[in-house]
Amino acid sequence: MPKFHLVTGSIIALVFLALFGVGLKSVFSETPGEYDEFAQCLTDSGTKMYGAYWCPYCQEQKKELGSSWQYINYIECSLPNRAGTTAVCQDAELEGYPTWEFADGSRIPGKVPLAELSKKTGCPLPINRQR
Repeated sequence: MPKFHLVTGSIIALVFLALFGVGLKSVFSETPGEYDEFAQCLTDSGTKMYGAYWCPYCQEQKKELGSSWQYINYIECSLPNRAGTTAVCQDAELEGYPTWEFADGSRIPGKVPLAELSKKTGCPLPINRQR
């Protein structure tokens, strides 16, 4: 009889842990990022950012957007191990990273404040972030 209780208890515990894990995942993964709509608007407007994985200013720009970064049209310019520049970025004749490019073809080099990106594209920042 004790072996039966041990097996039954183990099964119940595994089911509970599985359900609890799924519940936690859905709570954390479905929470939208603070800048999701803003970042998606930038992409929808034709804005893109050229950068390199080793570029500290690119990393700062990504960090500023947090999980909303996934919605940015980002073009990686560096080949693995910093072995050169991708053809797309060579053709773009960039002067440095990051470089933001807009639908009208204009560019802004360097890390750009979100408020400036908002003004340039007409994409509204979240109300609590407008300055």
